[in-house]
This record gives sequence, C-alpha cells and structure tokens, in this order.
Amino acid sequence: MAEAGSGLASATRTCRVPERAKLHIAMTIFQLGYAVNHVIMRVALNMGVSKLVFPFYRNILALLALAPSAYFLEKKKRPALTISFLIQFFFLGFIGITLNQGFYIFGLDNTSPSLASATENSVPAVTFIMAALLRMEQVHLDRKDGIVKVLGTIASVAGALVITLYKGPTVYTPNSPSNKPHFSSLGDAEGKNWTIGCLCLVGHSLCWSSWIVLQAPVLKKYPARLSFVSYACFFAVLQFGAIAATIERDLRSWQVHSGSEVFTIFYAGLVASAMVFAIQIYVVDRGGPLFVSMYLPLQTLLAALIATVTLGEEFYLG
Repeated sequence: MAEAGSGLASATRTCRVPERAKLHIAMTIFQLGYAVNHVIMRVALNMGVSKLVFPFYRNILALLALAPSAYFLEKKKRPALTISFLIQFFFLGFIGITLNQGFYIFGLDNTSPSLASATENSVPAVTFIMAALLRMEQVHLDRKDGIVKVLGTIASVAGALVITLYKGPTVYTPNSPSNKPHFSSLGDAEGKNWTIGCLCLVGHSLCWSSWIVLQAPVLKKYPARLSFVSYACFFAVLQFGAIAATIERDLRSWQVHSGSEVFTIFYAGLVASAMVFAIQIYVVDRGGPLFVSMYLPLQTLLAALIATVTLGEEFYLG
C-alpha cells in the first residue's frame, strides 16, 4: 500500500504542468479566442449591430460571468473596498474596456479583421515602453539583451506605422467577388475610411497597452484578480450604457434581430471579454505585462487565416 501510495504521488508530481507552461498555454488560448473574435465582430458589424449598444450587451454578459466566480472564489483574499480602489477600477474600466473596445469596434468597422489584428502588433512595443518608463521593466543598453529589446521595439512601432499609413496592392484573393460570402464586405467597401479606421485601431492598441501595464501595480494592492476585473467591467457597463443611451435614441438600435446577433453577442461577452479578461489578469499577475503583450503576433496569424477561410478576405502588401 505504501509503495502504491508513493507511486501515485510520484505520478502526480510527474504530471504537474510547470507554471511557465501554464502561462504559455493560457496565452495561446487567449490569442485563439481573440482571433476568432475579430471575425465574429466583423460579421456582427455587417449585420448592422449598433457600435455602442453591442459592447454594452457584451460587457453585461462578461460581468454576469465574472462576478459570481469572483464573489465565491475570492471571499477570503478580497481586500476591503475603498474609495481609492473604486477610482482606480473606474479609470481602468474606462481605459481598458470602454475606450479600448470603442476604438476597436469603430476601427474594425472601417477596416478588416486581419488589419485590426496586425495593428495590435504595436502593443508589445508600447507595453515595453510604458513598463520601462514606470520602471516595471529593466532596460540595459550596455548589454545585448537590452539592445535587442530596443531594436525590437523600434521595428514593432515601424511595422505598425506602415500598416496604418499604407494600404498596398492586393497580393492574394481567395475567392472571386461572385463567390464571396454574403457577410464578407470589409474595410474597402463604400462608405469606409481606411485611414480613420487605422487611427482608431492605433488608439485601441494604446489603450490595450495601458490596460495591461496599469493592472500590475493595482494587483499588488488588490490581489483578488477576478474581483478586480469584475469591478472594472461593472464600470464599463455603466459607461457604455450612459454613452449609448445618450447617442442611440432609436429603440430599434437596442433590439437584437436574429439568432446570429445573439451568437455574436454571447461569443464577444463570454469568450472575448470574460474568458480573455480572466486569462489576461492571471498572466499579468504571474508573468508580467510584457509576457502578455509578446503573444499578440500569434493572434495576427490566426486572425488572417480565419478571416480568409470564413470571410474570403484579401491579403494586402501592407
């Protein structure tokens, strides 16, 4: 019996996933979920959903998914709620969710899923710069690794600027126009402004970088991760609700007209918000802000492949 117990304990230790591997697995799932979201959001916009009401519904679902878990799982480690924490949660919700998603949905409406994902490749560079300025990331210019970090940052920013300011010729068209899916009109359609869309996506990337970096110092004082993100999501719901109620006066904009719209809202709320928020804050806490942002190029590849298969999206040189 003792030998059997010892063997079982040894097997359990052998099967344990290293902490670093958990972070890599979590970020891979994160990027896959968000890559699919680029296409889901494009489809939702093509169905005519309101760009203000949609994120309001999306974040209500995210809050409903996160809040119960936060309440029951973090009872013992949740610090007392203070005015200072509430103010921080309010502004983090405003920057990381309201502005972030607002810029994103207006940017995507004028461009394409592949471009939206590609523009986010500036997030690692911006995150690195912010983390370095806040002394959360060390930069040693007298060492090779420090020089590589700086050169990588410059290359990342330059690439994002090229994507933003230059729309090159088409290098690959997966389908003829007559064979394209009916929901595949993208940023080059009539009434779309590629430049404005790209600028909105740059704003989205800046907000996302800020959201990643600013989570780390708050988590040191407020270690209840799910509670923290639930409060931020709660304030985002209030902010989106107030903005949408002010601008969207037509009641038809608040109505969900089809099962497809219901699916897009549920995916965006439960996967691209609730799941992604939970994974992101977990990895920020365990691996740091830069670890989160460095996985974004994987999302670009996944989004391009998914958009090509499902939307018949063209590839551009730039």
